[in-house]
Amino acid sequence: MDVTTPANGPWLIVGLGNPGPEYAANRHNVGFMVADLLAERVGGRFKRAGKAQAQVVEGRIGPPGPGSRRVVLAKPMSFMNLSGGPVNALKDFYKVPVANIVAIHDELDIDFGTLRLKLGGGDNGHNGLKSMTKAFGSEYHRVRFGIGRPPGRMQVADFVLKDFSSSERKELDYFVDRAADAVEALVIEGLERAQSTYNS
Repeated sequence: MDVTTPANGPWLIVGLGNPGPEYAANRHNVGFMVADLLAERVGGRFKRAGKAQAQVVEGRIGPPGPGSRRVVLAKPMSFMNLSGGPVNALKDFYKVPVANIVAIHDELDIDFGTLRLKLGGGDNGHNGLKSMTKAFGSEYHRVRFGIGRPPGRMQVADFVLKDFSSSERKELDYFVDRAADAVEALVIEGLERAQSTYNS
């Protein structure tokens, strides 16, 4: 069996964010939040990944048996704009084809809590995606978690590095849970079926 083919190879699911407790609740760290929930679901705890500047959890998602998929959950421990290096190192180490990489990230251009799943495309100014695309090309999957645009004249950089608002926090757990469901659906059922369920 060729484990490097998209059908059989492992999936590398990357939550994007910044390391450190001061960033943990930021809008920019919603990818980490979803990755943490997925790690809980597979019963694993993040640990340092050898020489790669990242934390990983290995496990399986989906129903027991041949329908399950091997996954490597990852959180780059570089800062957001250097995410490509650690992800590329993990891609090479686990022999993951680019088409089996999923980036979970915050998205300014869709409303808070809205999800959009896609394959490939531009980075839309997102530094984590920009770094990944520079490292290994753009043909990886994205799970885009809407955070909306900054209010008034607030700068984008300030907005993404602030915590979710109190009203947003009331719904955040629900939307993070839904994003984790969407990642699982993408890996198990494929992009089109996941899009039909979760793209809103």
